[in-house]
Amino acid sequence: DFGQCDAKRCTGKKLSRAGWIRELKPSQRCRGRAIVLTPSATQSVCPMDREAIISDGICVVDCSWNRVDEMPFHILKGGQPRLLPFLVAANPVNYGRPFKLTCVEAIAACLWIVGFPAETQLL
Repeated sequence: DFGQCDAKRCTGKKLSRAGWIRELKPSQRCRGRAIVLTPSATQSVCPMDREAIISDGICVVDCSWNRVDEMPFHILKGGQPRLLPFLVAANPVNYGRPFKLTCVEAIAACLWIVGFPAETQLL
């Protein structure tokens, strides 16, 4: 979490408050081979990432899309950086805009791609 979002509207914070995810500071290391959803990645999420998610989970970069160009992605440690394919946001802030997903949309998309449709429905 880069601390740029409105905590009341941020889906990452909501998931954290509900106990579904754990927040990490940007300098903290992601667990093992965790899949790190970040716009600075060069490889896309694919079904072959399923085993890494089962063993080590998913990390998502929580930052404002308005300030994404300023983000120091180089300080992120651990995990395997991944991009999501072309997806259109369904959230109220960026509705209809390609790639501008919330944390919960990004996690749900990743889970769906690697074959966890039931877990996607829970989110």
